[in-house]
Amino acid sequence: MAVRNTLRLSLKQFHLLLLLILLLPFSATPLTFNFPSFPPDVATNISMEGNASADGSLRLTKSALDQVLNMSFGRATYRKNLLLRENSTGKLADFTSSFTFVIDSDNNNRSGDGLAFFLAPVGSALNTTSGQGRSLGLPVNTTLLDYTQWTTEYPFVAVEFDIFPNKVVDLGVNYTHVGIDINTVRSNVTEPWNGSITAGNENNATVTYDSNKKNLSVAFTTFENGVQVIRNIHFSVDLLRYLPDVVIVGFSAATGTLTALHKINSWRFDSTSLIDEISTSKSGNANIGLVVGLVVGGIVILAVVLGLVWFLFYRKRRETNGEITDDDSMVLQDLNPEDFEKGTGPRKFSYNELALATNNFAQEEKLGEGGFGGVYKGFIKDMNAYVAVKKISRGSKQGLKEYAAEVSIISRLRHRNLVQLIGWCHDKKLLLVYEFMPNGSLDAHLFKQKGLLTWEVRYKIAHGLASGLLYLHQGWEQCVLHRDIKSSNVMLDANYNAKLGDFGLARLVDHGKLSQTTVVAGTMGYMAAEYVTTGKASKETDVYSFGVVALEIACGRKPIDTRYEGKQMNMVEWVWELYGEGKIIEAADPKLCGEFDEKQMECLMIVGLWCAHPDHNSRPLIQQAIQVLDFEIPLPNLPLKMPVAFAPHLSLSMSYRGGTSTTGDKSQRYRRRRSKI
Repeated sequence: MAVRNTLRLSLKQFHLLLLLILLLPFSATPLTFNFPSFPPDVATNISMEGNASADGSLRLTKSALDQVLNMSFGRATYRKNLLLRENSTGKLADFTSSFTFVIDSDNNNRSGDGLAFFLAPVGSALNTTSGQGRSLGLPVNTTLLDYTQWTTEYPFVAVEFDIFPNKVVDLGVNYTHVGIDINTVRSNVTEPWNGSITAGNENNATVTYDSNKKNLSVAFTTFENGVQVIRNIHFSVDLLRYLPDVVIVGFSAATGTLTALHKINSWRFDSTSLIDEISTSKSGNANIGLVVGLVVGGIVILAVVLGLVWFLFYRKRRETNGEITDDDSMVLQDLNPEDFEKGTGPRKFSYNELALATNNFAQEEKLGEGGFGGVYKGFIKDMNAYVAVKKISRGSKQGLKEYAAEVSIISRLRHRNLVQLIGWCHDKKLLLVYEFMPNGSLDAHLFKQKGLLTWEVRYKIAHGLASGLLYLHQGWEQCVLHRDIKSSNVMLDANYNAKLGDFGLARLVDHGKLSQTTVVAGTMGYMAAEYVTTGKASKETDVYSFGVVALEIACGRKPIDTRYEGKQMNMVEWVWELYGEGKIIEAADPKLCGEFDEKQMECLMIVGLWCAHPDHNSRPLIQQAIQVLDFEIPLPNLPLKMPVAFAPHLSLSMSYRGGTSTTGDKSQRYRRRRSKI
């Protein structure tokens, strides 16, 4: 028996070794790096061209102080490429690029021209032609009669910080601005921007790409009346239409006859893992002769290996009676079996059982589609109950993480305001089975006209969501950070009780500690500024997200609504402005037609602002928020002007627009206003 076990172990090890050999041409390739500064030796990781140099910062251009009066240009790119598309599945990478930067005109009100963060094909060149200032160093053919026309000659996607307004280039945009550019310096969308360049103040920006929504978004700082605030801009773009599978990432800048120093002070970049398949279409620098020689020389060995692996897989399929496919067998090797044995409630389902329950995952049974796959309505006969079955998208690495997180975390949680996990399956697919929520998600009622929620129901939903979050943060042996609290993840049962679901991004941490994640995961508009910047989740970042949802419930508006302009586009800023004017009730959802309890409405909106406070130290514990909603403690006195976090890294030292503090005459004045509502 001992000999047989030894032989079996050796065969298993040999099997894994052969698989490793086969997988050598494939590699998981997330691009992740962090430069808090740029010492001179950073050239080993950063390629610098033109006038670019490193002296603690990445200096992209020279200025008049360097005795360069005009025509300076430079580019800095990370030496490793970004895998943008997985060849086998067509999946695009998600990425987040956060950086601090300075454009300094040395008190000169007339300066040029700006800098850009860009993605471009490998081999793309810095623009060094005459008139390069107007192209920000991007690979635009400035020799064309109209260089602002869209062209595929030099592909790129960029986010520009333009300090030289030119209404000809940007079609009437005669102000310094942030813009998103595709294959041309004529921006597809722009947003006003004041970088305080005469004073050379530092700015902060975070560029995020959501491959599922095809959304490129930018959160950036700008100065208003001497105070730094945060603004957003976004554009819907399928990067695969404009860029190849592999790209370079970096910054470029240029000046014309007017100069300014352009420099990057810090840079962090994170992307999701994809599988890089070596092919000539991805690497123009591949040694074709070497590849051909290796293929010819090893073809016999490869045939033997493939035959052996096929035999082992075939035997494995026979042993499992067809329950596990080849691909999923490999996928499940990454998952810890112990994760699926914890908890006492959820049960294991077979794939055939769930396929039967959902009519083979028929389209007419589909309840919705999320970032990790579809959700289907099913009926389990032996339970005599309807269920919701989430089918994790095949080949999604993030989906695998979600699957493991949901099973290992939510299976151990029990609370009336959390969606209950009924079971799981990883026979042929990765499947999760939840209790069925007849009234769907909260956002469908607030924004998709599924049905108008009365005020009584809304207040109950907000309170229920807070109760569920209190359990996650304080009611279990470890603190559970949800990291993706939003109205679409708040489900409603038959009695319109709120149940928080979708724990795919959740993390377990010891009480009193931050998560150690470095890749931001969540949804823009619901994420606190310090989380976007540092990647560290906490109870306070969850509370921030709850505050946004509370305001959604009261106002009937999304966090970022592009139908509005200025401050009204950002729901939190808009409500806070009305709060300062003593007119917060005007933010109430007009669909309610005034049919609500004014005291509760005011309470919910002020609690929402309190939780969404830009300073994480000023946010309440969720228990305190519940006490206010229950009218057990007084409403908080918030600053009349919305506080703003300063760079660098959107630090938590706070300044208030207008210098308002949380105490004093203005707070007393607001209390008097409030009594008149």
